[in-house]
Amino acid sequence: MSIRRIGAGARMSKAVVHGNTVYLAGQVADASKGASVAEQTQEIVNIIDALLAEAGSDKTKILSATIYLADISTFPQMNAVWDTWVAQGHTPARATVEAKLAAPEYTVEIAVIAAI
Repeated sequence: MSIRRIGAGARMSKAVVHGNTVYLAGQVADASKGASVAEQTQEIVNIIDALLAEAGSDKTKILSATIYLADISTFPQMNAVWDTWVAQGHTPARATVEAKLAAPEYTVEIAVIAAI
């Protein structure tokens, strides 16, 4: 079975396709880093949409999502964006945790696994 890497860099790939599954690395909001949790979440879900499309998938095929928040008290702000984006009737398994992220300007990171 082949492995296809999307956005491969020296340290990691943005996504990896293996068989009928695409694994997205944790995505952060580079353009809106330092902005609100809602703005960063919106940028991230847009990135996820683009990566899934490049892999031949879409948000209706997300199997699982892991969301990392720098401050768990921002859970409602993230959820407000997530709830308008996620495909109703196709909600994935999901975990949300508080974690120290790579840089203080990042307040949200989201990783997903989806079917093709």
